[in-house]
Amino acid sequence: MDYSALISKRRDRFRELEEAVGDPELFADPKRATTLLREHRRLKQTLDLWDTHEDARRQLADNQELARSDDPEFAAMAAAEIPALEATIHQLAEDLQYALLPADPNEDRNALLEIRAGAGGDEASLFAAELMRLYQRHTEIRGWKCEHLESSPSEVGGFKEVILKITGDEVFRHLKYESGVHRVQRVPATEAQGRIHTSTVTVAVLPVAEEVDVEIRPEDLRIEVCRAGGAGGQHVNRTESAVQIFHLPTGTYVRCEDGRSQHKNRETAMQILRTKLYEQKLRSQQEAYSSHRRSLIGSGDRSEKIRTYNFPQSRITDHRIGFTSHNLAAIMAGDLAELTRELQKAEMADRMTEATG
Repeated sequence: MDYSALISKRRDRFRELEEAVGDPELFADPKRATTLLREHRRLKQTLDLWDTHEDARRQLADNQELARSDDPEFAAMAAAEIPALEATIHQLAEDLQYALLPADPNEDRNALLEIRAGAGGDEASLFAAELMRLYQRHTEIRGWKCEHLESSPSEVGGFKEVILKITGDEVFRHLKYESGVHRVQRVPATEAQGRIHTSTVTVAVLPVAEEVDVEIRPEDLRIEVCRAGGAGGQHVNRTESAVQIFHLPTGTYVRCEDGRSQHKNRETAMQILRTKLYEQKLRSQQEAYSSHRRSLIGSGDRSEKIRTYNFPQSRITDHRIGFTSHNLAAIMAGDLAELTRELQKAEMADRMTEATG
C-alpha cells in the first residue's frame, strides 16, 4: 500500500507542531502543551519509521540489482541479504500501518498496574507475585522503569494486591493488553496428590493521569492518616505514616502505606486516585463508542478471562484472539513480545475495519 499521501500530510502537520512547541508561550496553557508535545513525539516516531522503511526498500532494490551481477561471488553475497531485508520491510510496513491509524491519545502514557489475587486462595497470591516479577522483567527488557507503589503481602509469600508504576516510552500502548483475568493451571507445591489446581489473578492496566486530566477539589476529599499494618518493624508500629483518601463524589478509596514518609504516601495515594478517576472518565466516554469499538483488544475489561497459563503443558493461550504459544518459560521470564505483537495485529485489523466500515 502506498502511504506517500498520508506521510505528506503528516509532514505538514509536523512542521506546524515544530513551530508550536518552539513558542515561548507554549506552557502558558499546560493542558494544550501536553497535548501538542505528545502529538509532536508521536508524529516524529511515525516519520522516522517511514524513513527507515524507505531506506530498507532502497537497500532491497540495490541488492536485487546486485544479485544479477556478472560476478558470481558478489551476486551471491547480495542475494543472501535479500530474505532478511524482505522480512524487515514486512515488519516495518506492519508497524507503519499501525502508526498511521487514528491514535489512542493514551498510548504514549505511563501506566499503573494493579495485580490482585482472585479465586484460588494461596495459589492465586503466589501467581500474583509471579506476574509482578514477569512485568518487572519485561520492564527491564524494554528499558522502562518500574516503581513499586503499594502492596499487600499474603502469608505464604505471595501478594493479595500489588500496584506498580511503569514509566517509559509508549508504556500504555504495549501493556494495555494485559488488563483482564489471568488463569493459571498447575500443580501447587503444597498439593500432595499431584492434582492440577486452577486459580485466577486480575490485572488492571491504567493510563497514568496528570493533574491537567482530572480536577480534584480539596473539599471532595477526606484524608486520614493511620499506622501502617503488616511487616515493617518498629517504624510501622509507632509512626502514623499510612494515608487513606476517600473521594466523596465517586466513593473511590485509596490507601497507601508502603512508603516510610507520610508525605510520600500521600503523594502516591493522590497519584493513584487521580489515575482511578481518569479511568472512570475514560470508561464513561467509551459508552458513546460503538459496540464494536468497545470490543477491541485492550478495552481494559478487568472481568474478562483473557489468558490461561497451563504449566504442565508449557502452554499459554490468549482467548481474545485464539493464539497459543508453547514458549511459557520465556513469557514468564518477561518476554511478552510474541503475545503483544499478535494482539497488536488483531487490534490493527479491528481498527482498520472500523475506520473503513
